[in-house]
Amino acid sequence: MRGDDQQTGYMFSYLSPEERVPADHPLRGVRRMTDAALAELSGRFHTMYSDIGRPSIAPEQLLRALLLQLLYSVRSERLLIEQLNYNLLFRWFVGLSMDAPVWNHSTFSKNRERLLEGEVATAFLAAIVRQAAAAGLLSDEHFTIDGTLLEAWASQKSFRRKDAPPTPPDDPGNPTVDFRGDRRRNATHQSTTDPDARLYKKTAGAEARLGYLGHVVMENRSTLIVDAVVTPATGTAEREAATYLVSRRPGDHRITVGLDKAYDTRACVRDLRQLGATPHVAQWPTTDRRWSAIDRRTTRHAGYEISQRKRKQIEQSFGWMKTVALLRKLHHRGGERVEWVFTLAAAAYNVVRMQRLLAAHA
Repeated sequence: MRGDDQQTGYMFSYLSPEERVPADHPLRGVRRMTDAALAELSGRFHTMYSDIGRPSIAPEQLLRALLLQLLYSVRSERLLIEQLNYNLLFRWFVGLSMDAPVWNHSTFSKNRERLLEGEVATAFLAAIVRQAAAAGLLSDEHFTIDGTLLEAWASQKSFRRKDAPPTPPDDPGNPTVDFRGDRRRNATHQSTTDPDARLYKKTAGAEARLGYLGHVVMENRSTLIVDAVVTPATGTAEREAATYLVSRRPGDHRITVGLDKAYDTRACVRDLRQLGATPHVAQWPTTDRRWSAIDRRTTRHAGYEISQRKRKQIEQSFGWMKTVALLRKLHHRGGERVEWVFTLAAAAYNVVRMQRLLAAHA
């Protein structure tokens, strides 16, 4: 029998968003881990807000909404607010009732800046890592460090000489710029769109792009990210970031750190050893270089081969953050904002990864 296509608008609904979300939906596990981490940050949130005045967006709801933007590849905060207006799954995850009003996108962006000032993303990542450690998913001995290029939200046309006088463009929307004969360098040029971005190319012969370098520390057993940082894109940034990340690790016991060939320098290996880390760097082929910063005293151990196999899995986290979290082309400008969203994306990756690991161990 053919059904009736009558579309009747009901005044009342007897089902809450909690009842509409399936019991086995993947976001339920993500919500539990997120709520546990936010409960730890409650004291930090309290110090960030005044006790008087009009109430603003709850920081817990704000952070849950930002996680949804990363998990569901929502490319802008304007579209995120639009989704929150009619998507029941999003409303349930953020903590909005069926009839709760949704914030204006500009209000949402202004409140996000408060979380940036409070370094909430770093604290949230640390809370997620503590949950992983409590669940027995982490070791404290074997890690991998690597970096990836994050393309800035700025065009090549914005990269101009610092001492050049401003000239009116021939076309305000898309000016004509001729780079022929102009040697562009970070020392003499700067982007007018994102001054913190640097011109950088990952390998010889590749195209130079404006961007930042994002660095993470991966625990080898579970491949979870335990720390993250963003630096300006320079030729020595990866090695400097590796030393910095090892220096702020908890504890003073000895660890191993898997690294690729870019870290195979005497200075980097020396600095890591002084910090109590054994650098398992990939050696340059003898055809390319006649020496390596490490020798048989390191490579003869079975742990070195294990580190070389495990370190490749760090690319999975970079791939997830660039494709799912949409960090291949940044949507934020300025080093602080880029580091904030990169750290939050690392925490989102951990939550997704932990859900799979805990389900496999159940």
